[in-house]
Order: sequence, then C-alpha cells, then structure tokens
Amino acid sequence: MQRFEFAGATAVVTGAASGIGAALAHALARRGSDLVLLDRDAERLDTVVTAIRVAHPDRQVRTYVVDLADATATGRVAAEIGQRHPRVRLLVNNAGVGLGGRFDQVTFDEFSWVIDVNFRAVAQLTHALLPTLRAERGAHLVNISSLFGLIAPAGQAAYSASKFAVRGLTEALRHELVDDGIGVTSVHPGGIRTRITENARIGSGVSHEEYAAGRAQFEKLLTIAPERAAEVILRGVERRRGRVLIGWSAKLPDLLARVLPASYNRLLVTGLNRGVVRPTPPAAGVPAQRPAADAAVDPARDVA
Repeated sequence: MQRFEFAGATAVVTGAASGIGAALAHALARRGSDLVLLDRDAERLDTVVTAIRVAHPDRQVRTYVVDLADATATGRVAAEIGQRHPRVRLLVNNAGVGLGGRFDQVTFDEFSWVIDVNFRAVAQLTHALLPTLRAERGAHLVNISSLFGLIAPAGQAAYSASKFAVRGLTEALRHELVDDGIGVTSVHPGGIRTRITENARIGSGVSHEEYAAGRAQFEKLLTIAPERAAEVILRGVERRRGRVLIGWSAKLPDLLARVLPASYNRLLVTGLNRGVVRPTPPAAGVPAQRPAADAAVDPARDVA
C-alpha cells in the first residue's frame, strides 16, 4: 500500500475543539488537507477554525456541532457529511470521554454514556462514511483507542470496555478493508496534556475525596503535548501503520500485559507507587462535573 497523501484530501476529525483533535486539525491543514471538524463545544471549535483559517486561508473548513452521545444527531450529521463531502480520504474518530469509578460505583446509565461516545459513535460514523472512503483512492481510517485498550486497570471498567471495543473493531476492519485499499490505524495513547480529566465524569458511587487524590497524582503524568501526539499519529498514517503507540508510558504497560496478562495490574500499581511505571487513567481525579458527551478527547502518546 502506497504512502498516504494528505495534500488535496478531505479529512474528518471528531473531538476537534481541543487536545489531540485540535492539534490534528492544525497538522492536517499544514499538510494541505481540507477539514470537516466535529465537536459539541461550539465556542472552542470556532476558536480552532479561526486560527486555521488565518494560518491557512486556502484550506476549506466545515464544522458540525454535535453531541456524539446522541445517536440520532450523530446519524444526521454523518448523512450530511456523506452528501456534502462524497470523497473523504481520511476519517479520524478521536472524540472520547472518561468516567472514574469501579463497575459497582457507576450507574448503568453512566456506563452506557461512555460506551455511546467512545464506541457506538465510532462504529456509527465509520459505518456511515465507509462508502465515501471506498470512493476515494488511498483512503485511511484512524480510530483513537487508548492505553486502556491494551490494559484494563481497576477503576476504569467503562473506559477500558469502550476502548477495547474500539481496538477490536479497528483490527477487524484492518483485515476487511485491505482489499479495498483502505488503510486502518488503531492509536493507543498514554500521557497527553488534554482536557479529558477536566471533562470526565465521576461515578455516582465515588467519593470526591478519593477522586481528587487520584486527579492530583495522575495530572502530574500528563507530560506530552497534543501537538507531539498529532505528529506521531499522522506519521503513522502516512506510513500506513496498523497500530500506533505514543510514548513509553503506553509501550511499557503494553509489554507487561503481553508478558504477564493475568497479573500486570499488581506490577503497574507497585510501579506507580514507586514512581517507576506511569499508567495514566483518563478520568483520574475528576471533580463532580456532568458535561455532555464529546467535550474532551482521549489522552495519548510514539509509533510502536
């Protein structure tokens, strides 16, 4: 499969108002791509678009304000994108949300909210836009999974379930779409400085004290700039990599999970307490906010 060509492409990016999504939008514009950007935060999305248009006045940029937790609204937007942009070359399912708490500390509605945004919306948009990808020679699909699509630590049942599902869907599509000439990349991030800890929800059964302590600890580990993550992702797309891990904080836990699939969690916790291993729960230590879905993007990290 030939390298991906960004120049002249139309790229769809979800969760584009901040973090990795915004960084991807800027990086794609620099590479010559026109943009279709989705997010629920209209104000922040407008800020991103204004900056892109100033820096790249020749780029075409269209936005859709949508809450990906709403399946009907997501379907409506996907249909409009398919009609207005019939030759999409790149789809990046980046938007994601976090939820802190063990499985027995969250309500099923809270659990379902994470699944809806992090997995159902990914599958729905991909399914709806697959005909447009097939119509464009050399197309590519990117699904942002997570470090927690490789490991599943305690306290992240909902998030890990959603991100493992994204990983499974992406791997299956990689095999199914190869004969169509469509590249497929699964991205597994680790410690990126994004707004996901600010916008994640706290499970109804989690004490604020417990969550605040976790947030203070894990926010220190968010050290990689979203711009760096975006460059790593797009380098992987250009080279048609099937899987991208960003940073050692994703690679080391992945290695531990391969070597010790049943007992890696104990080693990760021990290493974290000693400051050796740094897994980064996306929803660690989040205050009791209740933002709508799609307000934050997934944290991330170098090509494996």
